[in-house]
Amino acid sequence: MKPLIKRRGGLTAAVAASTVAAALFALPSSPAQASDAAAAKSKPKADKTVDLQILSFNDYHGNLEPPTGTDGTVTTKAGSVLAGGAEYLTNELRTLRKGQKNTLTVAAGDLIGASPSMSGLFKDEPSIETLNNMGVDVSSVGNHEFDEGVTELLRMQYGGCHPTEGCFDDDGYSGADFQYLAANVEYKDGVKVTKPKKAKNYGKWFKARTGRTVLPPTSIKKVDGIKVGFIGMTLEGTTELVAPAGVKDVQFNDEVVSANLAAKDLRKKGVEAIVVLLHEGGIPPTGATYDYDCNSGSAAGISGPIVNIAKTLDSSIDLVVTGHTHNSYNCNIPDPKGNPRLVTSDLSYGRTVTETDLKLSKKTKDVIRTQVTSKNVLVDRDQTKAADQTKVIAKWKALAAPISNKVIGEITADIKRSVSRDGESSLGDLIADAQLSATKAAGDGGSQVAFMNPGGVRTDLTYANGPANEGDGKVTYGESFTVQPFGNLLVSMDVTGAQIDTMLEQQWTTQTDGSIKFLHMGVSDGFTYSYSKSAAVGSKVNASSIKLNGTVINPTSTYRITVNSFLADGGDGFLVLKDGTNRIGGGVDLDAFNAYLTANSPVTGPTPNRVTALD
Repeated sequence: MKPLIKRRGGLTAAVAASTVAAALFALPSSPAQASDAAAAKSKPKADKTVDLQILSFNDYHGNLEPPTGTDGTVTTKAGSVLAGGAEYLTNELRTLRKGQKNTLTVAAGDLIGASPSMSGLFKDEPSIETLNNMGVDVSSVGNHEFDEGVTELLRMQYGGCHPTEGCFDDDGYSGADFQYLAANVEYKDGVKVTKPKKAKNYGKWFKARTGRTVLPPTSIKKVDGIKVGFIGMTLEGTTELVAPAGVKDVQFNDEVVSANLAAKDLRKKGVEAIVVLLHEGGIPPTGATYDYDCNSGSAAGISGPIVNIAKTLDSSIDLVVTGHTHNSYNCNIPDPKGNPRLVTSDLSYGRTVTETDLKLSKKTKDVIRTQVTSKNVLVDRDQTKAADQTKVIAKWKALAAPISNKVIGEITADIKRSVSRDGESSLGDLIADAQLSATKAAGDGGSQVAFMNPGGVRTDLTYANGPANEGDGKVTYGESFTVQPFGNLLVSMDVTGAQIDTMLEQQWTTQTDGSIKFLHMGVSDGFTYSYSKSAAVGSKVNASSIKLNGTVINPTSTYRITVNSFLADGGDGFLVLKDGTNRIGGGVDLDAFNAYLTANSPVTGPTPNRVTALD
């Protein structure tokens, strides 16, 4: 038996010897070796990342078929290119997804509403069907999602046949496969919330910081184990853009406040990567192409409400996807901490799609902002059509044909709207003429003049042969429906001359960023006035220039005017019209327009010179 080894200071001699040897072996032989060893020890491990592709679009507006006229073209550096339509948009999305392990498709509102007749006649169920086929994952609501009120929006989300018009096809309607988000649309205090019949666990999100929102404020998607949160909202000013009756029970809260509250809730759930989907936008320089890139590291490249919003959204938010203005851009607008943050927007009607590539840190579970890239992709019509969407279009086209393809009148040439809404248009004036014609008889309202809001004129009337192959110059019901898709009623009322003056001044409003918004109303024949471009808001119109059939209106006299029900309730900010008295309801605005086209065919669009712009 071997003798025990004596201990030295608590260690056996053998252990002590080996420890010394190990220490001697590990000791660097030179100062340079010591420096290298220290550097190797302090060098951080490379952060592992996860790639995520986000495809986004906005303002689809139920354009199943390729849009026509200027709505169907895109400005490129090489010229104008035909683009848009569900078949091509779907194919482009599927092409972009190829080879991508992680990809999500999102939208920034106005997917429905103000739609062509193929979708509008069926309460936009066809739009939702095509969006389901596209594989949309999540979308914010937009102002047009509220065109027919909160109750109808909830039906769009959760399904069920229309309460009065029933089911439109044999399949019924099962709702949207994707989740609509509404972080800033909150039920008013005291409003009793009725759970939609088809909705499970409706209102489970009511305890969130954003309150009792009509739809969830946020959605969380897991990407390779990393949570990615989405916040969806519409613009705070939605109440000015939709019929008040449908949104009387809700309030549209501040976008920044709502998003920041929602971001706090997401972080509490362990979400670091956060994307805002916001139906509000910016305006790039005139003539900007679809692939416009601010590329300045600041907000200098665009104007509009989104600039201040983006500057003040919480720094935890990593990407802002926008819409509403139908403009295309990719801009870096730094967050409040000065960190880079991309703000993107697609065009509209499925003409482009935005591809944003994110890198997510596996260590921090957050977006690596400096490695985010984004570009807008043209959805041209040279590519293959998505076969499943072709079948959907064929089904709804057949159902719509008996109504849509009926010829209701003729025109002698294109009659155009104001795309920018800040100029007088032939089509806006023509619609005002039609509304006056329908309400000027004593028994129909006794109106003397009619006014039309430019946002209610959704597209041009084109002379060229249309999709129904009706022939050049022929106007079908489907085409006129697309011009005026909202189904507003005509309202005749008494107003004073002073109130008319106020209404005209309310065409101009000062925005939060200091810019001036001008909504140029269409006016009926016989009504004229002039305005100063340089004058201050509130003092643009010279009262002495406001004339009806050549006679200056008297501020204290009473006049009968006709507007649509949207304007009559103060829509688009024309609040003075809410004070009109002795109201008489008329027919549907579209019916008045169609009757006018039928009675006066062939119609030539009026020259838009009833209003004179000075200096």
